[in-house]
Amino acid sequence: MPQDLIPFARITPERRSVAVPSGVGLRPVLTSRQKAAVIVRYLLTEGATIPLATLPEHMQAALAEQMGKMRLIDRTTLDEVVAEFLAELESVGLSFPGGIEGALSMMDGHISQSAASRLRRMASASSKVDPWERITALPVDRLLPILADEAVEVGAVMLSKLPVAKAAEILGRLPGERARRVAYAVSMTGKVDPETVRRIGAALLAELDNQPPRAFDTGPVERVGAILNISPALTREDVLQGLEAEDADFAAEVRRAIFTFIHIPARLNPRDAPKITRLVEQPLLVTALAAAQGKPGLEEAAEFLLANISQRLAEGLREEMATRGKIKDKDGEEAMTAIISAIRSLEASSEITLIQPEDD
Repeated sequence: MPQDLIPFARITPERRSVAVPSGVGLRPVLTSRQKAAVIVRYLLTEGATIPLATLPEHMQAALAEQMGKMRLIDRTTLDEVVAEFLAELESVGLSFPGGIEGALSMMDGHISQSAASRLRRMASASSKVDPWERITALPVDRLLPILADEAVEVGAVMLSKLPVAKAAEILGRLPGERARRVAYAVSMTGKVDPETVRRIGAALLAELDNQPPRAFDTGPVERVGAILNISPALTREDVLQGLEAEDADFAAEVRRAIFTFIHIPARLNPRDAPKITRLVEQPLLVTALAAAQGKPGLEEAAEFLLANISQRLAEGLREEMATRGKIKDKDGEEAMTAIISAIRSLEASSEITLIQPEDD
């Protein structure tokens, strides 16, 4: 809706009321800015929610200034302004996203990353663009290095501009000493003027935009861990042993990133077990649970799932497990992989949250 007000919010020279013959009276001729003020006042009176913050700041200021100058509008003038406003809306054939970010989102996949980065740099250099709108929308992983590497004063300004929940998450992921220094520096930001804050935001945004585009969405640890998650157990252990011989630290991180059937009791929240059994087809579920019997670690994982679902379903699964003959290792591993894939799918959609090893 605020973008629809732009035709009325254009700053135009004030027009004087037109004089008419005596006895007829004067009818006010409103400027575009006055008409925008009338529409906003009318919508607010009707209880509508208008996100005026999406308008450029100079337009917000002009609108507020105009509303402060106006007093009374007669019913006839109100009806005419509303009718003109509705006619403007009905005549719209296309609407474009406001700002460069909206345009780049619409064109995502159709222009190169280098062109998108160049446009963002050009937009961030403009004094009319608030760089903090983009910075606050970035994921925590992009912002964390700034607080870790930049001066604590810069980190304090950024922490103050972020939404509280995101600021708390970033602060919690910083080393203790660094977190304390940044938090203390926040106490010294009370007298920082808005222009300084804007320049800091513009500098940070330029630094972020100058970073080369990443070919992969996830890091090497996550990629190797995801591959080994669904690899056969012998292959997985052989690869990990080779990694330990080459780079023990990298191998240790990969081991922490791996989630296999044996990790279910330690990493899966008991209340999430029913979601897994509903997502996996019952024949695969029976095959995985039956193949785990008598095998250390795997049997504990199977019992964990059975203990945290409904008793009726668990009894039915146990009955089917008892009727199954010997299960080939390959079939058992494929069925267990199906369960792990279901868990990863639920985690990716934020329906469940796995317990991290360091959280134990």
